[in-house]
Amino acid sequence: MKKDNLKNQYRVNEQIRVRDVRIVGDGIESTVMPTRDALRLAEQQGVDLVEISPNADPPVCRLIDYSKFIYQQKKKQKEIKAKQVKIEIKEIRFGPQTDDHDYNFKLKHARGFLSEGDKVKAYVFFRGRSILFKEQGEVLLLRFAQDLEEYGKVESMPVLEGKRMTMYIAPKKNAPKVKADATEGNNSEAETPMPVKKQPQQKERKEYTGPRVEGEDF
Repeated sequence: MKKDNLKNQYRVNEQIRVRDVRIVGDGIESTVMPTRDALRLAEQQGVDLVEISPNADPPVCRLIDYSKFIYQQKKKQKEIKAKQVKIEIKEIRFGPQTDDHDYNFKLKHARGFLSEGDKVKAYVFFRGRSILFKEQGEVLLLRFAQDLEEYGKVESMPVLEGKRMTMYIAPKKNAPKVKADATEGNNSEAETPMPVKKQPQQKERKEYTGPRVEGEDF
């Protein structure tokens, strides 16, 4: 059986062993009374005595059905989780000598990630002797951060760990949305005209100008 941590978080009824408690509840005026009297009151109302603030002086207890109370707490936790923004980390990989075409392609993707609220982990991977170009890799990452200045802020400067030089860029709250290209998402293709078959050229009949033989038609 899976343990319900929420249920184990609160003391209820006879588990409450302090002398006095402050009781609260629907239609009840906040009152301090001996715990035994609070338990008797809860029994009379057909509910439970649930300790909701154990560190208060005296502890605060709520008169409520315990199952209903746990349900309300779980519902609140779900609402809080739903409001929390989940930030994903998207990786962008470079080589120390990345060309401009590849760089711009990855820059475009990084802008899209940041505008959607994701964090970008950009790194340069050094293969073999390319580690000699680590300064070049650092310059590339700093250029990348500068080109993304409108969309994100550098969370950590480039750091070399083994064969990787890594930098993190966090999204800005008011980062502009990246507009999709007009050609993206359009599945229609331009119709290509069918090639016109050329009719075979007929050879022009040449008139025979030589001597004619009787009975032959040219």
